[in-house]
Amino acid sequence: MKLQIALDLDSLEKAQEAGEKVHDIVDIIELGTPLMLKEGVRAVSAMKKCFPKAVILADMKIADGGYIEAKSAFDEGADIVTVLGISADETILEVRRAAREAGKLVYVDMLSVTDLAVRARELDALDVDIIGVHTAFDVQKSGRTPFDDLAVLKANCKNAQVAAAGGLRLDTISRAMELGADIAIVGNALAGASDIRETAVQFKKVCEAL
Repeated sequence: MKLQIALDLDSLEKAQEAGEKVHDIVDIIELGTPLMLKEGVRAVSAMKKCFPKAVILADMKIADGGYIEAKSAFDEGADIVTVLGISADETILEVRRAAREAGKLVYVDMLSVTDLAVRARELDALDVDIIGVHTAFDVQKSGRTPFDDLAVLKANCKNAQVAAAGGLRLDTISRAMELGADIAIVGNALAGASDIRETAVQFKKVCEAL
């Protein structure tokens, strides 16, 4: 199972500082939506310049204008770009077109999708690369986790990789692996750790041990 760090930070400088500590440990560095909104796609090229071997995901959460928005991130060096699963199929296909032209990947975020099973099958048939369940930050306060949704997603995806995000911690990440996740996405439990490098090592050991 791959380990993805979500850098939901408010400045490029903070993202670079975190990246310096974990770029050789994690499999994917996600530039979170708050960072993308604050800094723009220039954040992608800046991170690529610092960490040229890192796989960079631009969490754009595209809802419309699929081709032009995705292309702007791919042109800056993004390896993966996200689009919302609630977007129109046409938008998702336009993101896929930009990804294929760049030789990169499409990640569909299932945030706020109501019928997860049906939409997962529809998206899987659209030849996207990764489909991920996502327990929203605001929803996590109620105690909800992504695990039930992950089980549904895994049962309905035959081609795409599946990912899980939303409050994963060191003591729960193994559950994502047990349910078949290809990618585990860790946000504050890693990016907000007092010793981010040592915490990343611990998360990676769990991912590799299962």
